[in-house]
Amino acid sequence: MKKQNITTILFDLDGTLINTNELIISSFLHTLDYYFPNKYGRDDVLPFMGPPLEESFQKVSPDTVDEMIKRYRAFNLENHDLLVTEFEGVYETVKTLYENGYKLAIVSTKTRNVVLKGLKLTNLDEFFDVVITLDEVEHAKPHPEPIEKALEELGASADETVMVGDNHHDILAGKNAGTYSAGVAWSAKGREHLAGFEPDFMLERMADLLEVVGVGH
Repeated sequence: MKKQNITTILFDLDGTLINTNELIISSFLHTLDYYFPNKYGRDDVLPFMGPPLEESFQKVSPDTVDEMIKRYRAFNLENHDLLVTEFEGVYETVKTLYENGYKLAIVSTKTRNVVLKGLKLTNLDEFFDVVITLDEVEHAKPHPEPIEKALEELGASADETVMVGDNHHDILAGKNAGTYSAGVAWSAKGREHLAGFEPDFMLERMADLLEVVGVGH
């Protein structure tokens, strides 16, 4: 990994900084089991991780999308603090970047209240003044709009930015917006899945990001 002229780092939240995999899988299974008892297993819901809920439920049952989202979100909020943990090395890495003056933002396909809850629970909220969620945009990742909005608020340029995420939506959004992209090897969908989308960097652990941007070198 060679040092780039990177001043700005955008992070996806779920599955990248915080481990919400169990929460998300449980929320999908809870919801789908209500409408389609015993039809869906853990592996069946992995493809639903990443895209907005509406997109996922639309594929399953177009007529009940709104009520499915409602049921999902109720369960998700209720069990959030029980099931969410921070990935190893995340807090220390983000803190180091923050203290070294990097511009940081969250770019997520979740709603704002859930994102803020996750940041607060893992004490990451103090490092992020800019948080772009589904509520602030018309188009979710992989559309470049969320990244462009974050860059605008940070006063940053795409060619000095890296988008870090656990999903191909993150990698493609970075490419579409003209930023660097970094995949995380701990993605629930697997390292190989992400590597197929050719991110500029693959982080085996979060601290690898410090090397990518050149902190401490």
